[in-house]
Amino acid sequence: MESTTIKKKYPVTIDNGHGEQLTFLGREVRDGVEYVRVENQVSPGSGPPMHVHHQQHESLHILEGKMGIEVRGEQPFFLNEGQSATFKAGIAHRFWNAGTTTLRCTGEIWPPYNIEYFLGEVYRSSRENGGGRPAAFDAAYLLSKYRSEFDMLGIPAFVKKVIFPVVLFIGKLRGWDGRFKGAPEAQAESSK
Repeated sequence: MESTTIKKKYPVTIDNGHGEQLTFLGREVRDGVEYVRVENQVSPGSGPPMHVHHQQHESLHILEGKMGIEVRGEQPFFLNEGQSATFKAGIAHRFWNAGTTTLRCTGEIWPPYNIEYFLGEVYRSSRENGGGRPAAFDAAYLLSKYRSEFDMLGIPAFVKKVIFPVVLFIGKLRGWDGRFKGAPEAQAESSK
């Protein structure tokens, strides 16, 4: 398994401008598997939309607050301070702050591959674009380049298959992909 460790100083905090802040605390290897440790703070009512990490597992432990969780196809449920949730690779899920105070969690993602870059760019674009969503070109570019690792299930298939290719074509003609110069290569699909 090839590591895509990003050489950077930790901690690194990203903020989407819409109630979510995520801090990457650092990477470590345990039993031959690389992990990135994280902390997050989520404002009441905020949280990521339904998404899937095709190759990464994610675990969160609640330090403060109440977390709502929905796994695709299942009924939502709630966790409180001291409880934890783990989302295995390939399982579509979302979580949100279901309380009235800031939700604070610690956790880890393994193997991280491109999670730091992908989320960093999604958060940057969401913050700059306003409205809680990344700009159309940014979403199209990131979800196309990293489709072996991530998907946002709230975006209709028609948009991803028909509209996004047009947006990508026009955006590349206009040079909008220049902001992604130096982006790491996507992790090849797992052979599990």
